[in-house]
Amino acid sequence: MLKILCVWLLVWNLAAFILMGADKSKARRGKWRVPEKTLFLAALPGSALGATLGMFLFRHKTKHWYFRWGFPLLLAVQIALLGWLIWRFQLRW
Repeated sequence: MLKILCVWLLVWNLAAFILMGADKSKARRGKWRVPEKTLFLAALPGSALGATLGMFLFRHKTKHWYFRWGFPLLLAVQIALLGWLIWRFQLRW
């Protein structure tokens, strides 16, 4: 079960990271952008880490307080939830 959860988190975090990079690239070129709502929704299924890393690495959306504080707060909630799930269900490899 823990392996499935790890794969889930890896895939979604990678997707959120790539989405942040793609949106920054589009912003630089003046092209169609990813809606902010979509960026937040991409961070919800356990992928706030990828979104947060993408935000700071690509320096994208860091001037918006709701991204600057929202992604790390969501990450803290997701880490707490993951810890609780592992403890509660005694998930093992």
